[in-house]
Amino acid sequence: MNRGTQAANVGLALAVALLGLCLARSGAVAAQIVPAASVESDQPANELVPPTSASDFTSAQLDSVLAGSWRSAPNRARDVYRHPKATLQFFGIRPDQTVIEITPGGGWYSEILAPLLHDNGHYVAAVQAPAGDGEAKRDNGGLRAKFAADQAEYGKAKIVEFDPKAPVLGAPGSADLVLTFRNVHNWVMADTAPAMFKAFFAVLRPGGVLGVVDHRADDSASLATVKQSGYLPTRYVVKLAAEAGFTLDESSEINANPKDTKDYPKGVWTLPPTLTLGEQDKAKYLAIGESDRMTLRFVKPSTPAATTP
Repeated sequence: MNRGTQAANVGLALAVALLGLCLARSGAVAAQIVPAASVESDQPANELVPPTSASDFTSAQLDSVLAGSWRSAPNRARDVYRHPKATLQFFGIRPDQTVIEITPGGGWYSEILAPLLHDNGHYVAAVQAPAGDGEAKRDNGGLRAKFAADQAEYGKAKIVEFDPKAPVLGAPGSADLVLTFRNVHNWVMADTAPAMFKAFFAVLRPGGVLGVVDHRADDSASLATVKQSGYLPTRYVVKLAAEAGFTLDESSEINANPKDTKDYPKGVWTLPPTLTLGEQDKAKYLAIGESDRMTLRFVKPSTPAATTP
């Protein structure tokens, strides 16, 4: 099956799944399974019937993407720590959405999101405009090279550059979902976090979702004591989002790691995958694994918040 035919079939399946979900929620029509033989199609009679719910369809698409041959072996090895399927399902992703990923770095999640959204949605990687020869320039160039090298999976992915002090991520209200993984601590250290959260709010449609994953400090920790460690108090991230206009919808323990003691010589970067200390106590830090992380889902209210006269 060629890509065009596959895209058409995926689009039809998604439409059927979403229609079925809407009907089920409204109670207007009872869902029925139509025998494959009764459907006019150029597919074999034993072709699998599309899933009957949007969540089932998305789950199957995520499984397919996570098994994709384009994903690098080192990135696959981190699935056990990053829990991509459960995390993206928690954020409510669907293959027909417009999704903006903020600061994708080397493209770990790009390998999942861009192919997932290739046929029926839109994937946008928002990267910091390079101001020199630092990390932003390396990440920007690396991501563009990654996308250019595999048009089949990344050919429809877009890259937008932003100024972190005055970020604009796209047309107002143009995104269904904004995602950022392990970046808020960098913006906090650079004092650009409030501007970034306001930009997330502006680009999302009313009812749109902001998904945040970051290294989690102990509840009792103050921002001043952990600011340079890479860890953040959850309450501070919630405060940043609330001040931008978001409502906290739900938090999850998907990316929790109770073995993380959060008291390392080089902060969170002592742990894998960075392992800043090199061979020093490497076995100890590998046994701990990657950091304990908060996973937060925020919603942009559908109606503006009421103001007190």
